[in-house]
Amino acid sequence: MAGRKKSRPVVSALVVSALVLTSGYLTVELRKNEERAVTEIVNVGVLDGGGSRASAQEQGEDGWSRLDNPARSVLRGGDGKVKAVLTDGALTATLTGPARTFAEPSSTGSKVSTTDWVRLLPQPWEKGAEKEAWFKEWYAEWEGSEEDDLFAYAFQYVAGAPAKKNAEGLVYAGDADFGPLNTTGAEGGDLRLEQSDFYDYLGIPYSFRDGAVGTPETMRHRALDCSGFIRMVFGYRARYPLRSADGVGDGLPRTANGMARSREGADVLPLKGVSAEDRPSAIDQLQPGDLVFFKLDRRTGERLDHVGMVLGYDTEGHVIFVSSREEVNGPTIGDVGGVSRLDGNGYYAKTLRSAKRL
Repeated sequence: MAGRKKSRPVVSALVVSALVLTSGYLTVELRKNEERAVTEIVNVGVLDGGGSRASAQEQGEDGWSRLDNPARSVLRGGDGKVKAVLTDGALTATLTGPARTFAEPSSTGSKVSTTDWVRLLPQPWEKGAEKEAWFKEWYAEWEGSEEDDLFAYAFQYVAGAPAKKNAEGLVYAGDADFGPLNTTGAEGGDLRLEQSDFYDYLGIPYSFRDGAVGTPETMRHRALDCSGFIRMVFGYRARYPLRSADGVGDGLPRTANGMARSREGADVLPLKGVSAEDRPSAIDQLQPGDLVFFKLDRRTGERLDHVGMVLGYDTEGHVIFVSSREEVNGPTIGDVGGVSRLDGNGYYAKTLRSAKRL
């Protein structure tokens, strides 16, 4: 989520429509013709920790092992298959559960069939925590569970997702926009306004822990920009602590740049810079549920300006992420404006700059 950008004077509705259509077309065409000077990143093993089995596993029992970069604990079954991955300093836990498939046929032919279920721990993971009572109780509750996880939450906001209401009648999920149409012009491809947070989508004020209150704007009702979408999924729905702004208190910051540069969680692909030369040289440490950060717009200077969440492999073997984008007008794994692949040499793969596990 970038900061506010310059806008043009108000123009007629007819001109606005023309600008929107032209800008959308040019954006897609430019991304189709991206130069291929950067070396392609090959797709290597989401959740494939590698390493050798523990002796207990060779005897047909579950066993724990440790892996580095980032430091994490891996639980494998007697067959050697991963059952859980827990990263030091992070609340995000990846568990193996029943298979399911995520698809968005209106925007892409990609489908992600996965047995990964991503949930939040009650406290940050640390080496040896598998022996503690709090984890044993948590794992016993969630092992094999089909209750909604982060992936389920995320797909409750894509195009066509049905509305969900709580007991008070508040619509907390359903088809989300990216933001209201930018009626002051479409300079540089800004078809829609940013800065729609989760409380804008909900249409209710939200009191943060620092005492600040987020006040929704009527024109942003049912809208989530890229960081607002992540805050909805991780924060409002999964209860990860939230900041009211980037520089206030602890918890998940407001913007993509704030999230990427914060001390929250564990760095998976450390941020080296925002130039093309700072693109990560490999993505083998990515896991489902990781946040990925991009540099898309030169106008945002040194700020990272887009964030998404890793979903996993699609059926063609590409690593896919989900994010809220203006071209599709909402959360998507679609191909409009650039395919949602992190491997290869496409638009988003080339603009990837860092990743974090909350």
